[in-house]
Amino acid sequence: MTDPAKTATLSFDGKSFELPMYSPTAGPDVVDIRKLYADAGVFTYDPGFTSTASCDSTITYIDGGEGVLLHRGYPIDQLASKSHYLEVCYLLLYGELPTAAQLEDFETRVTRHTMIHEQMHNFFRGFRRDAHPMATMVGVVGAMSAFYHDSTDINDPWQREVASIRLIAKMPTIAAMAYKYSIGQPFNYPRNDLDYAANFLHMCFAVPAEKYEVNPILSRAMDRIFILHADHEQNASTSTVRLASSSGANPFACIAAGIACLWGPAHGGANQACLEMLKEIGSVDRIPEYIERAKDKNDPFRLMGFGHRVYKNFDPRAKVMKQSADEVLDLLGVDNNPLLQVAKELERIALQDEYFADKKLFPNVDFYSGIILEAMGFPTSMFTPIFALSRTVGWISQWKEMIGDPQMKIGRPRQLYLGETQRDYVNVEDR
Repeated sequence: MTDPAKTATLSFDGKSFELPMYSPTAGPDVVDIRKLYADAGVFTYDPGFTSTASCDSTITYIDGGEGVLLHRGYPIDQLASKSHYLEVCYLLLYGELPTAAQLEDFETRVTRHTMIHEQMHNFFRGFRRDAHPMATMVGVVGAMSAFYHDSTDINDPWQREVASIRLIAKMPTIAAMAYKYSIGQPFNYPRNDLDYAANFLHMCFAVPAEKYEVNPILSRAMDRIFILHADHEQNASTSTVRLASSSGANPFACIAAGIACLWGPAHGGANQACLEMLKEIGSVDRIPEYIERAKDKNDPFRLMGFGHRVYKNFDPRAKVMKQSADEVLDLLGVDNNPLLQVAKELERIALQDEYFADKKLFPNVDFYSGIILEAMGFPTSMFTPIFALSRTVGWISQWKEMIGDPQMKIGRPRQLYLGETQRDYVNVEDR
């Protein structure tokens, strides 16, 4: 990793300091500043850590300029088109695609852990019915450490493995229960005869009064949503999981911290914001007005679901997600849903408009996933919980990688202090 021939020189106050550089397998070279404070007595300043590598990793690589997303070297479009979610989970967790026997064993282990402890049902009933499902998930996932004592020791490799399987297996059950609780319907227990995505849909939409058959097109679309959100390198929630785990916190607490971070509208709420924008537009005949507003620099309105902070060219996940969106809308139709009519027409106009092409404001994964989830019948409040259950495997993979890293240290960012210097205390009667 280190290239002895490459160093960076930092000069100030008549002194120079040589800093080693690392060359990754892909991406820009990295300047090692770990000894900078000890040697030079200065910190670096990088709000948001957008120019700082906080770790080394072998899991996910993104090249936003070229529109590249790789999991363990495999392009995301290949995985989404040819693989399925649990196989991608195996790949992220263990580094290689599984053999048929390995995949069968992994799927069996996940399937046999989908039920949650029966006493955990009481946690759901402690929330108000109108509680946001993400609030429920943060509380319930954090509470798992009170029920699964045999998988909280981060120093035991087997306990780490058990915790990983449990979290991947139980997160759909918890998300579905949060949804059912919010709409006043009874919980559905998981079914071992259904695959991962179909089981989640069944837990969300089946009712005791009648039989519910999971449509394979909807199941495949949900599976793709899971795959396309499985991991995304060192984003805010993943960094939160890593920071929490650096203190030695148990895995359930770390994943609960990731869910809490994901809840933020600037992170996991993008597809929900997209649907809220479509509701604001309201009807197809108002789209030209909002297109013009999006082009006006003096207008605060922005087209949500177009462009991406990381991908400056195109979102590599969007192409596959668009295919799923087309399949779902063909199946369910849009004639009776004005929101979906607006989405389809907005997509058509934006893809043909030179302004958006020049600005590279293409529909992203959040635009299409929001359309799919809306068509399936999920309320917008469930969009982020579905994101959370999809991302759980990414968080766990990053957590396991960090725990096994001999260079792991507790996270401790520095600061540029701009407050008052030392002052003497003044008694209250003298102020």
